[in-house]
Amino acid sequence: MRRGPGEASLRRRRAPARLLVAVAAFVTCTIWLWSSSADLTLASYKAQICNAVVAARIMNATLVLPELDANSFWRDESGFIGIYDVPHFIKTLKYDVRIATSVPDIITNGKTKKLKAYQIRPPRDAPVTWYTTVALEKMKSYGAIYLTPFSHRLAEDINDPEIQRLRCRVNYHALRFKPNIMKTSSEIVNKLRSEGHFMSIHLRFEMDMLAFAGCIDIFTPQEQKILIKYRKENFAEKELVYRERRLIGKCPLTPEEVGLILRALGFDNTTHIYLASGELFGGKRFMRPFKDMFPRLENHSSVGPGKLEENTRGLAGSAVDYMVCLLSDIFMPTYDGPSNFANNLIGHRLYYGFRTNITPNRKALAPIFMDREVGSTAGFEERVRQVMTKTYVGGPHKRIHPEPFYTNSWPECFCQENPRNHADKCPPDNIYEVLENQFRSEENEESIEVKATSQIDSTSQTEETVI
Repeated sequence: MRRGPGEASLRRRRAPARLLVAVAAFVTCTIWLWSSSADLTLASYKAQICNAVVAARIMNATLVLPELDANSFWRDESGFIGIYDVPHFIKTLKYDVRIATSVPDIITNGKTKKLKAYQIRPPRDAPVTWYTTVALEKMKSYGAIYLTPFSHRLAEDINDPEIQRLRCRVNYHALRFKPNIMKTSSEIVNKLRSEGHFMSIHLRFEMDMLAFAGCIDIFTPQEQKILIKYRKENFAEKELVYRERRLIGKCPLTPEEVGLILRALGFDNTTHIYLASGELFGGKRFMRPFKDMFPRLENHSSVGPGKLEENTRGLAGSAVDYMVCLLSDIFMPTYDGPSNFANNLIGHRLYYGFRTNITPNRKALAPIFMDREVGSTAGFEERVRQVMTKTYVGGPHKRIHPEPFYTNSWPECFCQENPRNHADKCPPDNIYEVLENQFRSEENEESIEVKATSQIDSTSQTEETVI
């Protein structure tokens, strides 16, 4: 079995020009994400872009390149065109959806002006029917619609294999970072591999996540004040009890807990680790135990070829981290959430060959670590190993709710060499050549139709003149 994008089943005939005019098919999906989101990562944008493409496909609409509001959190104005390879994005999806770089001009009463989009707020996890009724009616009325906010605004579980495969086509094929980001990522991976195998860890021990989770008891009184203030300013008011949150697995693992898990699994101090993380809250105090256990620790600043970007905390730095984690021998997340960095990476790694992922079960591990905190360490490593042996490490397994689609797109986005069902058969290796030939054939047919229509119109005009 091998993975495949399902291009053959995704091919779709271009609608005639008259249909474009009739439905005024322009949809501008602008994605706004604010710092109040606890899951504000590059991968969150990826999931939303996939959904924007699917929404345009559902409505037979033209998609205007999405906008990314990264400035409010990342302090980064580069946006979509600053990190993604736009020509590749458009070319890869040309058989699936029309894409424009900006809202087009229109001519009204001899004057040229921008088509004004009607702003509409999609409901959370909206079904396909919402887009084919409410959204489509607005688009027909106004000529363009502006969808905002767009986080989690399309249901993940859609009973249409072609739509689900389109999501994978966007996520794993069309969304490619710009050449400079890919080059930097490659140089880092090559440098790490020159010293042997390496593991990547996404350490989500940052202020926004800790405040969102309500896991503050392990910090000093001054640090707790900072987290409480951040939470009040950015999240809905809710009483959170640390012990209760910990027991249900809602607290991010500390760096020391990550090290203890790895050590229980047999990793020693020679293990080479790449750390993908923002600014850790609590600083060196929390990192010191981890570094003592695993001194061969790198990040994109320590191993990268010079200065990555003016602001490595921005989208470019996150994109580099994503690619290095994608290509690492083992990937380990320390916190997961809907459509975030870790979940999307796990899904991406499964898609490209079921690469090894170690995903700790924080809920099952919580009582073990809490016992350790009060001095009960008997059988600690064995208890950790028993929990971790029940963890999926990258092999294929059918997605079961509530596992997110972007964490595991099996079986919709995977094809089979010798399937029982023909729809599951892998496309030919030269699928792009096949599609290109079919596309040219269709264009020739349309050209012939237009030419024939012109000749008929010309003949009719001549006949009218003669009459």
